[in-house]
Amino acid sequence: MKKNLSALALTGALALGGFVGYSLNERGAAQNSAPSVTTTAPATSTASTPVSSTTTPSTTFDNGKARTESEANTVSVVKERQNGLVYISVTEGSTSSPEAQLRQRLQEQFGQQFGLPGGSVPEATGTGSGFFVNSNGDIITNNHVVDGASEITIRLHGSRATYKAKVIARAPDFDLALIRAEGLPQGAIQPMPLGNSDNLDVGLKAIAMGAPFDLDFSVSEGIISSLERKAAVGIREIEQSVIQTDAAINPGNSGGPLLNSAGEVIGVNTQIATGGVGQSAGVGFAIPINTVKRLLPQLQAGKGQELKTPLLGVQFTDLSLLSSAEKQKQNLPDTGALIQVVSPNSPAAAAGLKGGSNNALAAPQTAQGQGRAISTDGDIITAIDGQPITDGDELRVAILGKQFGDQVKLTVRRGGQTRDVTVTLKDFTVPSASTP
Repeated sequence: MKKNLSALALTGALALGGFVGYSLNERGAAQNSAPSVTTTAPATSTASTPVSSTTTPSTTFDNGKARTESEANTVSVVKERQNGLVYISVTEGSTSSPEAQLRQRLQEQFGQQFGLPGGSVPEATGTGSGFFVNSNGDIITNNHVVDGASEITIRLHGSRATYKAKVIARAPDFDLALIRAEGLPQGAIQPMPLGNSDNLDVGLKAIAMGAPFDLDFSVSEGIISSLERKAAVGIREIEQSVIQTDAAINPGNSGGPLLNSAGEVIGVNTQIATGGVGQSAGVGFAIPINTVKRLLPQLQAGKGQELKTPLLGVQFTDLSLLSSAEKQKQNLPDTGALIQVVSPNSPAAAAGLKGGSNNALAAPQTAQGQGRAISTDGDIITAIDGQPITDGDELRVAILGKQFGDQVKLTVRRGGQTRDVTVTLKDFTVPSASTP
């Protein structure tokens, strides 16, 4: 059975500081979520030069404060970058929204454990972290930190003064947002340099900064634990590449920077694998900074808007998740995307793709209860741009990396016949039952 990092609960910005907790769960037999991947260029082994620190041949560093050169480097990075960190507080516009209701449930469940005054936080408020990325005062944070907020305020390191901020643009599918504060004093903006997340190795130092559990300034240190991890990121939970670290990441760290020993931001802290305890278990995840760099020009030009990513406009069953007996009985290939529904006015509809209607397979059991029956007479997408689809994630991966106006070539099987179909990706209004 294929394993996958699936969302457990929102325990951050809209509860006590913005991040999504993750646990390892077995994937259901006919999961219809929309995972995908953001691919990056091949990694190289060249590491960034560490931030310099005064050293001597003696056994102590930093005027005797540090015992090791590694400690001195960490202290140097923190001192150099701490004033680029931003603390974010939000007030949500509606207490009846799904985000507010989820936050209230989490507060009822975890409030007494957080050690906050009165054992809870004010209803419909939340906190998170962010960091300056340029001299204009642009601040990167997680989308889930600011999504749905009616008011956003920030504070800077070492100051109790608050400043109102507004959303410049959001990229929900990548869980990123760009905000900008008003009336910051001269010299207050200290941007953090952005590194290269393609230029990392497992074992390199990782330093996380933020405000966990609403504690203003906190630093944790670890290493890059894996560069081969994928997790469901963003509002549609599209499976994407993430940086895994054992640096402690907790509620409130969301949107904060993950830095290397050179003091460069290599990732945006976003998720943890909680093991069900709602706090760090030594497995944290960060969005690679190269994703931020790629989206930053669009975010800066966003004018408060949402950055959309293309959709085919189909709901499908991943054939790799069906049993061999089911596929043999229904004369289905081993792998591919078996289309169930095609959304009206979607790129898939314009290309003439067809969904199924025979309800040939019994509804699978899901975490939410009995699922929907599977039709086996719809089109089957077996490849995209010549690349075979071995599981449904690969189709979403390919589409996520495209732009509106791009064309993709789908290899489609219908009624035992295989043909190529060209689909032009365009924006369209997604029905309330969203499609991948």
